[in-house]
Amino acid sequence: MNTGTDPRIETLEFKCAFLERSIQELSDVLARQQQELEQARARIEDLARQLAALDAAMDGTGGPPDPRAEVPPHY
Repeated sequence: MNTGTDPRIETLEFKCAFLERSIQELSDVLARQQQELEQARARIEDLARQLAALDAAMDGTGGPPDPRAEVPPHY
């Protein structure tokens, strides 16, 4: 750096640059985690719908669906 610059100012500039880089890195991590959280929520909602459909297929009895009500795949 310039030889006429006060060492205290250089130290402050160095610390400021470090903090700006750290803030940007944290912001990037936070954005990625937010995206992962949204994907996880969507997956949970999808699984909840599948579970509700399966429960409805079991007619709420908690047992397996009636095989006579299902059409085999080769028909």
